Amino acid sequence: MCSFVHSPKGFPKLKNDTFLRAARGEETEHTPVWCMRQAGRYLPEFRETRAAQDFFATCRSPKLCCELTLQPLRRYPLDAAIIFSDILVVPQALGMEVVMVPGKGPTFTEPLKEVEDLLKLRQKVDVTAELGYVFQAITLTRHSLEGRVPLIGFSGAPWTLMSYMIEGGGSTTMAKAKSWLYRHPEASHRLLRLLADVIIDYLVGQVAAGAQALQLFESHAGHLGPEQFETFALPYIRDIAQAVKSKLKEEALPLVPMIIFAKDAHYALHDLAHAGYEVVGLDWTIRPQEARAQTGKDVTLQGNLDPCALYAPKEKIGELVKKMLEGFGTQRYIANLGHGLYPDMNPEHVGAFVEAVHAHSRHINKH
Repeated sequence: MCSFVHSPKGFPKLKNDTFLRAARGEETEHTPVWCMRQAGRYLPEFRETRAAQDFFATCRSPKLCCELTLQPLRRYPLDAAIIFSDILVVPQALGMEVVMVPGKGPTFTEPLKEVEDLLKLRQKVDVTAELGYVFQAITLTRHSLEGRVPLIGFSGAPWTLMSYMIEGGGSTTMAKAKSWLYRHPEASHRLLRLLADVIIDYLVGQVAAGAQALQLFESHAGHLGPEQFETFALPYIRDIAQAVKSKLKEEALPLVPMIIFAKDAHYALHDLAHAGYEVVGLDWTIRPQEARAQTGKDVTLQGNLDPCALYAPKEKIGELVKKMLEGFGTQRYIANLGHGLYPDMNPEHVGAFVEAVHAHSRHINKH
């Protein structure tokens, strides 16, 4: 077991490395499974823990982040944990104020309106000073997991973060952010470069803190067409993988598997498969066979059950999982949903999904 086992911080030895082996393209006895937003509002214990505190105050509490990360693992035999945090901690590190508005979601008090507003952002970010609370949460959680499963760290990708910083929150069209790409291409690249540099240091810091894999979320990829994606998203996605890997080497840190998840970007799957990531995450809008054809044999695929499938009866969930596993094959594959869990989902159905992945993949591997 290469450098994942022994770590300078004296982390417990890893007992279940199925997720890491699948990510690296090694053979596994069963298909590993985890869920985006597995630490989330669908769990009553999550709502209870979160009730007393503001969302971003929770993100800044290593103890609460650790507790929320562990909750789903107490219920389900998941093959990985993902640290509880938020992608918008990066814009906060750049000096922007983001608040969580009930019923509305994350809201920037002063979004970027004009190119001049870029000057208000911190041009040099000390990630340990600004995001050290995430690193502390990762270290604490890695110890608390007691080696049960690997811990995934993550960040939003530059375009997705840029779109929030300009829109000031969620948006159905991303028209304000996209207008920058057309009206202010140079300024857009300046902002994307600034974000990429912070993200690189942030991800390396997460590995130093104990993260055993990293996922980059390009959640708003679907708002871009192929040309815009190729100009304003893909170069930074590539650069982040390359720079993180070379910095991990320089700092003699473990070379952890990296996952790219670009939602609704089927037009870019071939490029994403060659962007320097071990794993390409998929949303639910593409057939497994098509995804394999576009990505080739050298990357592991992750995904892509429609989250809404979890509203189906448990038997039906089992059938859908079986079909998904037959489509992807059980190797070089990590089962997941095509997006995060929704707040009104039945925790028992999440359990049915996890169990079905293990049972069907073991069965397929035997026969």
